[in-house]
This record gives sequence, structure tokens and C-alpha cells, in this order.
Amino acid sequence: MLKNPVSQTILHYVDAQFPLLYLNTFEETKVDSLIKSVAYGREILEWNASKGFVHFETKSPLLDSIKTVEEILYALSQDDELNGKILVLKDIHHFLDNPHVISTLKEIALKIYNGLETVLFLVSPVLKIPTELEKYITIIEIGYLEEQDVKQLVRRFLRDNQLPDIANELLDELTIAFKGLTEYEIVNILSLAYSKDGDLTKKDLELIYDQKFQVIKKSGILEMIPQNETIHEIGGLENLKSWLSNKAKVFKNMNKALEYGVDIPKGVLIAGLPGCGKSLNAKATAQLFGVPLLRLDMGRLLGKYVGESESNMRKAIKLAEAISPCVLWIDELEKAFAGIGNGANAEVATRLFGYFLTWMQEKNSPTFVVATANDISNLPTELLRKGRFDEIFYVDLPTAVDRKRIFEIHFTKRRRGDMAAIDFAELSRKTEGFSGADIEGVVKEGIERAFVSGKQQVTTQDMVSIIEDTASLSVLFKDKIKVLSDAYKKNHFKSASKS
Repeated sequence: MLKNPVSQTILHYVDAQFPLLYLNTFEETKVDSLIKSVAYGREILEWNASKGFVHFETKSPLLDSIKTVEEILYALSQDDELNGKILVLKDIHHFLDNPHVISTLKEIALKIYNGLETVLFLVSPVLKIPTELEKYITIIEIGYLEEQDVKQLVRRFLRDNQLPDIANELLDELTIAFKGLTEYEIVNILSLAYSKDGDLTKKDLELIYDQKFQVIKKSGILEMIPQNETIHEIGGLENLKSWLSNKAKVFKNMNKALEYGVDIPKGVLIAGLPGCGKSLNAKATAQLFGVPLLRLDMGRLLGKYVGESESNMRKAIKLAEAISPCVLWIDELEKAFAGIGNGANAEVATRLFGYFLTWMQEKNSPTFVVATANDISNLPTELLRKGRFDEIFYVDLPTAVDRKRIFEIHFTKRRRGDMAAIDFAELSRKTEGFSGADIEGVVKEGIERAFVSGKQQVTTQDMVSIIEDTASLSVLFKDKIKVLSDAYKKNHFKSASKS
């Protein structure tokens, strides 16, 4: 009985004569081990882009006369050349726009359906499925290492390099830091740390974080956002900030909370007017929770090939879960699932939405989702039901108290020494209908104008003159704001601000 769940999955597909198994990964060493574990003595043939036909174990070239994948597939598709064997094709995505390759793979797949005892493994870090092969290919994602696997890997490295054991506390920190990295990357980092000072210490965590940043950046879908904002830099929104602070206590004491019977926090949807602090809240949440902030760019999910968009979604979510605990920020959620039910991208958008909805409902990883949206009228009603997010807040235009606090925050950051001379209550009264972004713009421009004029101090009047020249959000989008505000209240969303 195979203990590795991926091996078990592959074995089930092999036994069931699924013709084309697509292993979406770049960890070829791990793939070789998995394929070998399900071969049960069958001969394994391998073709790769650099050497052509090679010996599976040694990777030494074979059959010099046959170089291209087109030639190798044609030769092996004749008679019963593949019967009782396994064929592995590495980096196959480079050749899946070749009609001859597609046609031959389809021909082999049909022969397997008709009794040919073989299976083809398509191995590639890039998921690329031609429409002609969609019905014959089964995608198998090679997941990230579990915490226990990471610990075993670190202990094995220590043992192999005759290093002393490390404290359990440091091992736990290294394990959490390594989450989301592949076995190959972990071993490389451990080797680099060992070569620097001949030991593993807490300083080596910096190497891990640098590598993790690289992994996320190279994914092309997720982005790691620096944590420069704190919850104290948000003016107003006291209800939302208080709610997030409570969730932070749970998040920072996860094990105790679970033992007590508390569920793992799922996330929050913050809907509301643009420029009123939604994005700032997402950034501040990660700092409050003390975990990395990942931003999911939904626009990058859409792929050219069949199944590519869904694969990108799975990849992004798996990476976020592997790196967890973390905050996953999904900005402008309504744009992500635009077109559901109609339009050219309706089918893809519907599948993406279904996958995301299921994940939000069933997820049990410490991946806290902060989704932000401007217009909830475009969001499917299924997403707004209880059980998807822990809570839904709406962010309205700031109140008089909030506006005063926003002015104070921006002056504290830029001109603290001038605050005694500023009548913040007056500025608050003058900016009714202004968004937080409007107020920030007023402060920036007022300070700049004072500097250009050669003034030693910024005054209330400097700000007032800018306010009088500014068209606020409530003026520019009066009708739209009324519609959005009514929709938030109709759906009984919680107000982020105290009334």
C-alpha cells in the first residue's frame, strides 16, 4: 500500500487505464520517484527536450537517430511498441501546438481506450492543453510539502551533513518559513545556509523569506506586498478595525483557539466606495495578524489554453495555502467573476467562481481572505451568503469624526510640527462628502503649495483653499454613490464605521 497520496492517485489512474496523465510540476526528480513507484516492473521510456530519447534511470541518450518528439511518438505508436510500457514526455508544453504531435497523442489515447496496456505521462511546469486532447488528459497537481515532510527534510539534511540537532522551537520556525517552497528549493537554501556559517540558526530565516519572495514573484499570479501600513493609520472604520482585532487574537493563538472550539477565520469581504480605505484595510490586516500579505491578481488568471485559467486559480490558492498562515488579498472581486452567465468568457468565469466558492466554503487552512469590491451588484448572490466569508462590511464616505481623524493621520506623517496651528474640526466641516483619498489629496497638494510659496508653516487656510478647488467623490459620482449605498443597506451589510 502506497503511503504517498499523490502516488495513490496516480496509481488509481494508471490501473483505470487513463491514457494521458499530465503532471504539472517542475520537480522532475520527485516525478521520477512517483512514476517509478507506480510502474511495478514495467519498462519506463523517457523523452526530454534537451537529449531526446533517454534511459529513465541514468538519463543517458538512446537511439541517436530519433531526436524529435514527433518522431519518437510516431515510431512508438506503430503496432504494439508501447504495450506493457510507460512513456514519459518531459517539458512537453513546447510541442503541444504541433498538429502532428497532437494527432499522434490522440491516436495513442484511442488505442489505450481500445485495450493497449500503456500510459503516457506528460510532465511540464506549464499547463498547456490543446482542445483536441482535452477529453483524454487528466491533470495531476504535485502539491507542496506538508509541515511534517518539511521537518523530516530538515532533519535529514542535518543528519547527512553531520550537524547537531537544532532546538524544536527553531525547527518549528524553519518549518513554517519553508512552507510553500519545493523540496528542491528547501535543500538549496539549507545548503546555502550551511555554506555560510556551517550551521543552521535563526538568521537563516532571512534567506528563506528572500527565496519565498522570489517564488511568489515568479509565480506571475500572486504578489507579496510589503507591510508598511498599520491599523492605526486608518481613520475611522472603528467597527471593522475592532472586528479584525478580534480575528487577529484568534489567528495569533490558533492552536489554543481550535482546542477551545473556535473555527479558523475564513475571511472578510469589504465592499464600498472607491478611495474610502478598503485597500488600506487589506494591507493593515496582514500587519495586525503578523503574517505575510499576498495579493491575487485575478486578471492574470485568464489563460490561452483549455483549463489554463482554472489551473492558475488552483496554483494560486495552493501556493497561498502552502505559505499560510497568511492574508490573501483579492482586490476588485467583482471584476474577477464578471461575465458569469453571459458573455464570451462566461464558461471560464463560471468555473473559476465555482472553484473559488467551494474553496471558501470548505477551506480549513489559516489563509485569511480579504476581498474588496466597489460594486457588489455584479457579484453572484451565492458569494454573499453566510459561510463564504465570516462577515461582510460596507465602507461609506467618512463621517465628520472620521474626516477629522484622517486629516490628523496625514499631518502626523508629513507635518507633525504644524498640527497645533491647524483647525482640524474646520477642515472636517469643509470636506463633507469627501472620501479618504480626496482628503489625502488635499493634504498633499496643500503642503506642496505651501512649500512652493516659501511658507515656513502650513496653515488651515492653505488646506481650505485646496478644498474649495477640489471636486469631491460625492460630487463626481453622486448618482452612483446613492445606488451603491442603497444596495449595501438592502443587503444588511455591517457598517465599517460607527454611526
